[in-house]
Amino acid sequence: MTLSDAELERYARHIVLRDIGGAGQAKLRASRVAVIGAGGIGSPAIQYLAAAGVGTLILIDDDRVDLSNLQRQTIFGGDDVGTAKTAAAAAAVARLNPHVHVENRHARLDAINAPALMAGADVVLDGTDSFATRLAVADAALAARVPLVSAAVAQFEGQLAVFRGWEADKPCYRCFVGHDPDRPETSCAEAGVLGAMAGVMGSLAALEVLRAITGFGDDSAGKLLLVDALAFRFRTIALPKDPGCPACGALVP
Repeated sequence: MTLSDAELERYARHIVLRDIGGAGQAKLRASRVAVIGAGGIGSPAIQYLAAAGVGTLILIDDDRVDLSNLQRQTIFGGDDVGTAKTAAAAAAVARLNPHVHVENRHARLDAINAPALMAGADVVLDGTDSFATRLAVADAALAARVPLVSAAVAQFEGQLAVFRGWEADKPCYRCFVGHDPDRPETSCAEAGVLGAMAGVMGSLAALEVLRAITGFGDDSAGKLLLVDALAFRFRTIALPKDPGCPACGALVP
């Protein structure tokens, strides 16, 4: 895939990186990334993925922009209040980078429609705040053998992991969280969230998507990054694969 002169100039700071280069930038241009949730995590992730030159962004969200979103969802402005988040985000991407194609999927993802909504993605980024939705995304990504970048944020803390559970030594999302979809959940409205913390986790999630596409640096799958803004601390811990996991165990020969 040949980059135009305008693209060569736009992505020059990527292309001079030895671990990305022109070949890596071409991979980004050819890639399709599904972003589940255009909220606090999805908002900055969409911006950085678009700026990086990901060829196609599949935006999946059924929500509309609310005034209370603007404290952390930086892709939106006051004029977007009441607009479908996917439509407002698509318009922002068009302003940011005309080389990026957006597939706008204004829908509530669930276990039934997840495979169809995510179809064709090379990488999936999940930034949703519903455990049931996360399980649906994870199951569909695992079944399609597509890398899953999963990020979450609450109050002053965040976590990030990459899952490729079909591989013999890598856990899936259910190895990490278990199988109970009825666990109690607390929304941002109830617990609060530091806006900049969502920005940090969304940016890190975008970084992991770029890593999954271009292959730079060390493999992050099978690790969990924990971020604590109150203590100014980043920790990485290993995530073991559950040998008895009913989700990914049967996929490994």
